[in-house]
Formats: sequence, structure tokens, C-alpha cells
Amino acid sequence: MGGSGKTTLIAKAYNCDTVKDHFKYRAWVTVTQTYSIDDLFRSLVLQFYEAANQAIPSDLNTMSYRKLVEMLVNYLQGKRYLIVLDDVWDTELWSYIKVALPNSQNRCRVIITTQKDDIAAKSLEVGSNIHHIKPLEEDEAWTLFCMKAFPWNARRCPQELEDLAKDVVEKCQGLPLAVVSLGGLFSTKYSVPEWKTTYNGLNWELSNNNILQRLINILLLSYNDLPYTVKRCFLYCCLFPEDYIIERVRLARLWMAEGFIEKVQGLTAGEIAGRYLVELIRRSLLQVVEVDSYGLPGKCKMHDMLRELALSISKEEKFCASHDERKGARPDGVIRRLSIQASGQEIETWKGMKKLRSFHLFATKDLDPTMNYKFLDGFKLLRVLSLEGAPIETFPDHIVTLFNLRYLSLERTRIKKVPESIGRLYNLQFLNICWTQVEALPSGIVKLRNLRFLLSNRLNNQMLTEFGDLCGTQFPKKLSTLNNLLYLGTVEANSFVIKEIRSMTQLVRLDISNVEGSHEEDLCFAIQNMPLLCLLFVKAVDEDVILPVNALQPPPRLEKLTLYGKLENIPQWFQSLQNLSYLALSWSRLTNDPLPHLEALPNLRALELVKACEEPHLDFKNGFRNLEWLAIRNFSNLQSITIAEGVMPGIKKLYIGFCGMLTEVPSGIKCLTKLQELWLINLAEDVIKRIEEPSGVDRPNVQHIKKITYIQTSSTGWWSERNLSSFFEPIPRENGFGITDISEEANPLKETKEDYSGGDSKDEIISTPALN
Repeated sequence: MGGSGKTTLIAKAYNCDTVKDHFKYRAWVTVTQTYSIDDLFRSLVLQFYEAANQAIPSDLNTMSYRKLVEMLVNYLQGKRYLIVLDDVWDTELWSYIKVALPNSQNRCRVIITTQKDDIAAKSLEVGSNIHHIKPLEEDEAWTLFCMKAFPWNARRCPQELEDLAKDVVEKCQGLPLAVVSLGGLFSTKYSVPEWKTTYNGLNWELSNNNILQRLINILLLSYNDLPYTVKRCFLYCCLFPEDYIIERVRLARLWMAEGFIEKVQGLTAGEIAGRYLVELIRRSLLQVVEVDSYGLPGKCKMHDMLRELALSISKEEKFCASHDERKGARPDGVIRRLSIQASGQEIETWKGMKKLRSFHLFATKDLDPTMNYKFLDGFKLLRVLSLEGAPIETFPDHIVTLFNLRYLSLERTRIKKVPESIGRLYNLQFLNICWTQVEALPSGIVKLRNLRFLLSNRLNNQMLTEFGDLCGTQFPKKLSTLNNLLYLGTVEANSFVIKEIRSMTQLVRLDISNVEGSHEEDLCFAIQNMPLLCLLFVKAVDEDVILPVNALQPPPRLEKLTLYGKLENIPQWFQSLQNLSYLALSWSRLTNDPLPHLEALPNLRALELVKACEEPHLDFKNGFRNLEWLAIRNFSNLQSITIAEGVMPGIKKLYIGFCGMLTEVPSGIKCLTKLQELWLINLAEDVIKRIEEPSGVDRPNVQHIKKITYIQTSSTGWWSERNLSSFFEPIPRENGFGITDISEEANPLKETKEDYSGGDSKDEIISTPALN
């Protein structure tokens, strides 16, 4: 059943060195309830070709079913392969897929995980074995429970709570998800009376019920113990599709726009949203997929069973509904919040949608880009509209009729222009048009007096290898009339924009590009008079123009800073950055070593150096006591990196990329005992050979690193990955470019894009007045 550990067990086997050595060709596909056999075949092709470092067929996305079958049969004939089909719900799947998998007596293997007995028992017409997952042993369940229930006591059960805790573990009957869920429930209880009160309220009249019902009741217990405000936030997560990776900042913005964040004196909305998220994670109602460079949950997801539970509760309470057009059946009754996974030419509406307050569109590959979105005209009560990633080429005219709209996201769409009539959305608070092709915003934007978040930029190249790959947006005059605006970016600088922002002293984040030398006085004056500013991104107009920031006196709360452009030297005011936790020096092209000016920054936890200097050697000689994340990219002359013993003792992630002259991994890397991940991107093959098993000369220096990954990119945006560590155990996922054997848990290219856009402060979810 769900939560018993099937996928975890198979992942251990799939990534075992013995298995890797035995099966040169491996592929992992998560099937789910609404799979497409064509997409499944495409995923297999992608993984097999990537494993062999072969070019992906250019017409793969348009291939017919028959062509895909022929390609797989021809490719796998005579090869020994391993395929994992995870989370299978359709009893007919094997009959569909077996035609593409030749059985040539080479000891190939197919592993299927499922929650359905009839699938496991179905004759597969080949030699097969069924493995039933057994419950945890008593001591295993106890250890797991203590890890979750007592993080505040070094994961050990206090003696006075031991009898109660053992009773709780016994009720879980060894089911891992139940153990983790109840552990999260009791982790907020610290005294015997609290434990007794919670324990006595458990409904354990389950002796004649099946194990699914027991799990649902256990999960309901965790849900029922949540405060009312946090319950709504939890239910809201089921609007995202099955297995969807949810970004922290996106989720928090949506909660804020929906009005779920209660007002607490002395705390900001961002602080409250952060507490809600931590509460859900602690109770294992959300699973952390990625931890960011600050140690905070960057991305999370819902367990399938928890999502089904949330959907069931949401239906009963008429809170929200999720509809997949491929399933056909529509939600019934009145719907207040709706997500649709759309794949056709038009989205059909029905009576229950007239009172919608939130609408989320999750587009599949088949969604028609010419859809007119006329259906939006009927949603007069709509407050939240998310069309992220949809293949929209023209701004839907019907959006401007939604007077009550608070939140609008068109991120990663193909729109090129925002209409003047955008000013009709008087109540709009969040507007996100990042990673679109919008070059200029209309004058109507200044009519949005309630706007708090205005995020926009353009991306010309996913790799960000050239100075001009990231572009800002032209803004109209009278920008300063938006006096509720907290986040502004990325705005292209000109004489009137610089003067406008001088009066915008309320800003928490400012991203500005196209800065020239003549802007220095006005720009520096404007920035130093923003007392709430926590995030600052400044980019020069051209890579040969000196970034005019020497006269700056940075605001005292500045936590994240990106300087994108040429510098003559490190500004003297760097020594005053006592609260800075993230720093990016991009295209600085300094002629001297910047490290001595940075090593003493007391709170610096993340440092990104992109073409930061022309020196052939980088020597980390002292300091960086709190650094946990370091990226070094695009150093065309860099030949060596040296790290002295005792420097950056707490570093956990290190990224080195696009340094073609580098001859070896950093000298002294063996001293970085806490280093967990090493990412190497587009380095010389000789560097990789030096650390590869079994005979690489530098292999002993990196053996302590749990995850070592080498990525090769191409100009078209594709990349391939090679695992260089025997400890690496990811579960393959699809990424935005269609390659499935890339772990999104720490995608260095994706993280770079976020950082260049100004990024998200570590405390946006903890201490700043608002969330990105």
C-alpha cells in the first residue's frame, strides 16, 4: 500500500553499484494513474540515449506510437537492460508495453511497483516474482518514530514519555508512513499531559478495518490536529498534480493571495507563511524534495495517499477540486478553487465553476497554444489565476475583466506584450511575468495601486553563459505611484526610472538592469534610502561598462546582493555588509583577487563567482567560516583552485562550471569534511578522469563526498549527467528539458537562473515583510 516503502526499496536496488555494473542500460518511469503510453515510450528512449551519450532524435516529440515501438525494439535488441515502472495502476499496462521490450535471453529485468493486488498477481507471461513489502520490525519502527517525534531531545525518547510513545508506535503496526505521520504529530508535544490528551483523542476502533482505512485514520489524526488556518494551507496543496514538485516561494505567495495568512501582532505575513510550511513538514504532511543553500525547504511535494486524503476532505468541505481532462469525470457541485490538467484545444466549463475564486492551469504537452481562454470571462469572482508554463503566445483579453483578481502569474509563458487595459485590475497584488518575452510594460501598469509584487525579466539563453542572456523589462513613467509595491524587478534603468525609484523607500527587493555611469549618484542615493531593502540586483548596461556602485551606502538589512557587471575593484563598503548571507559577483572581471575582501563577511552562507576575475589562480587562504554553498563559473583563464586547511569548514555544496583551463579539482578539497555535493559542469575530460574510479589519481581526495555529478551541456539547452560517486542515490525525475536522469534536487543550472533573477532571500520566509 501507499507509504510502505516500495519506491524507496526499489530505488536502493536501482542505484546499487552491483546492479549498475550488471545492467548498462537502465530506465525509471513513474507511471501514475493518468499515463500516456506514447510519453512513457519517449521517456524510455530519452533515458537510454542519454545513458549512452547519444544524440536525442530531433523528431522524438512528434513520433507516432508505431515508430516509438520500432525504435525501442531495435535499440534494446541484444542488450541487457533494467526498467522500473513505478506506481502502476492499470492492469493492462504490461500488455501495452511488452511489445517494445525484446526478450533476447540476456537476463533483462522489469520491476513494477503497485498498490493493486490484481496487477501484481496478473500473469506477465514471463518468469516473475511478487515481493510483498513487510512492515517495519518493532525496533526499526521505534527508531524511526524517535527520529521524528523527538528532534528537540537529540532523537531520544525521554523516560517519562516512553510508555506512551511505545503505545503510539504499536498502533502504527510497522507502517512507515504511519510511524512518520504520528511522529510528526507528537513532535510538538513536550509534556506528559499533552501526550495523554492527544493519545486519548485517537480513534483506534480499527480492529476489523483493512490497512488502508487504518492509514487514512492515522493521517486524519495529523490533519485534525492542525490549526484551522494551517488546515486550509494543507488542503490547498492538493490543487497541484500528482507527484508535482511545489516551490516554496510559489506556495507561500498563493497562501498570501488567498488570504490564508492570519494577522499576528509583531509578525509579518512572510514569517507566518514560513511557520505554516514548517508545521506541515514537521508533521510529514509535506515532504521536502530540495533544501536550498540556506538550509530551508526550497521545494516540497505531497505523498500520493495524502493528496487523495486532502482531495476527499476538500470535496466534502467544498474547499477545492482537481480535474484531469484525460480522466473525463468532472467534479460535481459548487467549486471555489479548481486546478485543471488540460490537454485539448479548449477547456470546457460547467455550472459549478461560476463561483470560482481560484483557477490553476497545468498544461500538458498537447495543449493547443491557440486556445482563446474565453472561458475566463465567466469567472467574475476569481481572485487567483495561475497559467504558469502554458503555451500562451498572446495575453488573454478576458483576464482584464476579472476585477477581483489578486494574483496573476504568467511565468514561463510565451507572451510578448501586456495590454494597456491591465490597469483595470485595480485589486491586483501579485503580478509575475518572469521568463516571458515581454520587453516593455504599458503605462496602465501604474494604475495598479494595490500591487505589492511586480516581477518580470527575459531570458535569451537557458545556460546564461553570455552577459546579455538575462534582460530586464522597460517600465513606464510614474512608477513611484505604486506606493504599496514591495518587490520590483527586473526594471531597465533610464533617467526617469532612476528618479522614480528614489521615492520608493518601501521596497524590500529591487532588481535593476541597464545601469550606466551617469546613473550612479541618483541610484546610490535611492538604494541607501530604502531601509527595508533585503534583496538587491544591479546589472550594467554592457559587459565593458563599469558598474557604478562605488558611492553606495548599502541599507543595513541587506541580505542578498548580486552585482552583474564589470568592477574596477571591490567597493570599500563591502566591509559593512554584516547581515549579507548571499553574494554573487557576475562578470566583474576584476584584475586582482577578490577573496581577501570577502573572507571575513560574518554571515555569508552562499557565494557565487561568475567570471569574477581574470586571475589564473583562486586561493582560498582564510575565513569563510559560515559558507555552505559555493559556485565558480565561467572563468576562462582559471587554471587552479587552492583551499587551505580550515577555510570554509562548513561548506556542503560546491559547483564548478565552464572553466575550460582548469586542470584538476580544487587542491585541499579533502579538508572539506562536510562537503556533501560536488557538481562539475563542462570541465575538461582530464579533470574528470582524475577523480573517476577506480584509478583516478585524485580519487582519494573526493571519496568522502556523498554526491559527485558531472554535467555536459549543449548550446540547445540539453545536458547529460554522469554520476561519479558510488553514494549517489537519486530517483530519476523529468526536468524542464525532457531529460529524465537528472536529479532536480540540486540542479545547478536551475539554481543559477533563480540567483540571476535576484533570487529569494533565506529569510523571505522567515523575517522579511513579504515573500517573493
